[in-house]
Amino acid sequence: MDLQLAFLFLQQGVASGLVVGSVYALLALAIVIIFKTSEVPNFAQGEMLMAAGYVALYLLVFRAGPAWAAIPMTIVVTFAAAALFRRVVLTQVAHASGSPVNLVIATLGLSYVLKGLVRQTGFGDTPRSFPALVSTDSLMIGQASVTRLDLVILGMAVIVMAAFFWMFGYTKLGRAMRSVGMNPKAARLVGVNLNRIHTIIWGLSGAISAIAALLISPKLLMTADMGSVVTLGFAAAIVGGFTSLPGAVVGGFIIGIVEQLVGLFVSSRAITVAPFLAIMLVLILRPQGLFGGRIVIKKV
Repeated sequence: MDLQLAFLFLQQGVASGLVVGSVYALLALAIVIIFKTSEVPNFAQGEMLMAAGYVALYLLVFRAGPAWAAIPMTIVVTFAAAALFRRVVLTQVAHASGSPVNLVIATLGLSYVLKGLVRQTGFGDTPRSFPALVSTDSLMIGQASVTRLDLVILGMAVIVMAAFFWMFGYTKLGRAMRSVGMNPKAARLVGVNLNRIHTIIWGLSGAISAIAALLISPKLLMTADMGSVVTLGFAAAIVGGFTSLPGAVVGGFIIGIVEQLVGLFVSSRAITVAPFLAIMLVLILRPQGLFGGRIVIKKV
């Protein structure tokens, strides 16, 4: 491979990696905000993305609804469903048994329920295509080829992440979320309603997953198993640091770029392996992730 071709592959890999990496970053952000405040990983995150995609598909295609109404409705429905699951199911599970393992099992149960519902409705019985709401005409940035849809995906993902970090850093709700993540008992003592904050966090996580679904669905073939893309969100969270919100974002872009570069320089068959090699490398060199804090062993 000559130098010119290698430089072309590098530009294309970085450009494509930033696009898909922005979606992985959104998923990692949705995963980390739940884990950071409850120390429970949500293994239904991928199915929440999948269900949101099918809600949008139903509103846009089967009901022929306008995009300006279907998109916010999808986000609101996913927010409400995720918040309701936290308020009703996880609260009862936590009261019945304080073991985090039972909460993890509950999220696994939710993933199977959502997948089963989509299949039972008939929407998930055959692969479907999500309509692109933006032109897919190609543009050249340097020597890299991207579409207008790619630019919208990247731009919208960055806007959503910037809005979240502004909320998290500069609003009363964000301060309450940070306090719950740092010390729930102290937060309760100063008047923070833990159940309310946890419910809002789950709703926000669902809403971010819905936005990720709306962005990535036009580039995927929709099936009931499309939630498996969340594996790359978990990979991004691990690489960046499972307790670091900025790390989740950086991890998403790293996984996206590495995945695309491996596909171009090595083989398209190696794409699925690349994220896990990145995880192994990070866990060996820095187990807490690139932006994770110092590992603390809790006494029990």
